[in-house]
Amino acid sequence: MTEEQIARINELARKSKTIGLTHEEKQEQAKLRLEYLAAIRKSLEAQLDNVYFVEEDGTETKLTKKKDPDALS
Repeated sequence: MTEEQIARINELARKSKTIGLTHEEKQEQAKLRLEYLAAIRKSLEAQLDNVYFVEEDGTETKLTKKKDPDALS
């Protein structure tokens, strides 16, 4: 997600609160929000891929994904 896209999200949010959005702008806002959320999820997954649990005996266990993809919904 680029800085320009984030600026556009903020611009549309401000406009929505003041004068309202056209149908096309509402669609653009929804699309940009979905892209933003996808970027956040990707970043979080990358961080969690580097998480290890250190046991009392000093062994490290890598964090694993849950099997159920609907667990976070």
